[in-house]
Amino acid sequence: MKFIYKLITISVASLFAISCQDSAQDERITLTGSSTVAPVVADAAKAYEASHPEYRIDVQTGGSSRGIADAKSGLADMGMISRALKEEESDLTAHRIAVDGVCVITHDTNPIENLTRAQLIDIYTGKISNWKDVGGPAQEIVVVNKAAGRATLEVFLNYVGLDSADVQADVVAGENQQAIKTVAGNESAIGYVSIGAAASEADAGTAIKLVSCDGVPASTASVASGEFPITRPLQVVTLGEVSPAAAAFLEYLKSSQINDIIESHLYVPISN
Repeated sequence: MKFIYKLITISVASLFAISCQDSAQDERITLTGSSTVAPVVADAAKAYEASHPEYRIDVQTGGSSRGIADAKSGLADMGMISRALKEEESDLTAHRIAVDGVCVITHDTNPIENLTRAQLIDIYTGKISNWKDVGGPAQEIVVVNKAAGRATLEVFLNYVGLDSADVQADVVAGENQQAIKTVAGNESAIGYVSIGAAASEADAGTAIKLVSCDGVPASTASVASGEFPITRPLQVVTLGEVSPAAAAFLEYLKSSQINDIIESHLYVPISN
C-alpha cells in the first residue's frame, strides 16, 4: 500500500513538473533584428523577467531586414527595426519605443569637427579621397560603409541622396560595434553609426569622435530637439495578433517604465 502511495505521489509530481514546463514554453518570446534596438530590448527583457519569472525572452540581432523577415515568417514573435516601415511592409504594425540619430564618426585623433552633407557625398563617392581636402591631415580617407540589409545604411543613404552602387567603400561593416571598432583602429577611417552607440563608446574611452553634421552636434540632445538632420525611429514590429505573453511584453516596451533603460543607451524615449 505504501508503494502504491509513493507511485501516485511521484506521478502527481511528474505531472506538475510537466505542466510547469509547458507553461514556461508558452511564455517564451523571441525578438530578432536591429543591432541598434537589441541592447535596449535585451536590458528591458532582463528587467521584465526579474518580475515575471515565467517569461523567457530571447533577443537576437542580425539587422532590421532580419527583423522584418522573421516577423513576417513567424520565426520571431516580434522584429526589431531602426527605421520606418516601407510601403511594401504595410502588412506589419510598427510600435515605436525610442528615437535615435545616425552620426558620422572618425578616429579621435582626427582634427575634423564638422562635415557638410556635400562633403559626405564627395567622400562616400570617392570625389574626395584625402583628409587634407576637407581641412584635415594629409592622409588617404578609409571609407567604412554598412552592409546591405542594415537600417543605418538606408537612413544614411537617404540623407546623402545616394544609392549603394554610388558608394566607394574600403571596408563594409555589419553591426554598430563592428563599424566602431574599425574606425577606432584606423586613424584615417570614417564611418557612420547610431548616435547612442557611438556616444556610449566614446564615453567609455573608445578612440572615436562624433562629428557634427552641417554644424549640428551629433548628440542625444540635438536628436531630442529635432535639430539633428539624420534621425530615425527605433521600433518593434508585429504581424497580426501576437500571443498574450508577447502582447504583455510589447506593452511594457512601449511604456515609460523603460525610459531609464532607453536613456542609459543614450537614445530618446518617446513615452511619457
